[in-house]
Amino acid sequence: MSYLTSESKAKYFSEFGGNEKNTGSIEAQAAILTEKINHISQHLSTNKKDFSTQRGLMQMVGKRKSLLAYLSKHNLTGYRALIEKLGLRK
Repeated sequence: MSYLTSESKAKYFSEFGGNEKNTGSIEAQAAILTEKINHISQHLSTNKKDFSTQRGLMQMVGKRKSLLAYLSKHNLTGYRALIEKLGLRK
């Protein structure tokens, strides 16, 4: 996963989690998963028969969905702000 370096992870954690040491933040985890999902989606657009990667993508989407569901139940304003920042829903 050379596309997601430790510097870029630290940037995501500081932007979404408050500081770069807050790696357990729901917002930061969802942002990292969104970046991974976008990268894998680009890979799958050229490699249509890569079914193992497609399965991994579906698992990541499900994990992000559960994180966002948890966030929407516990912090609705934070959920709405995160959705707006990541550009997930219109």
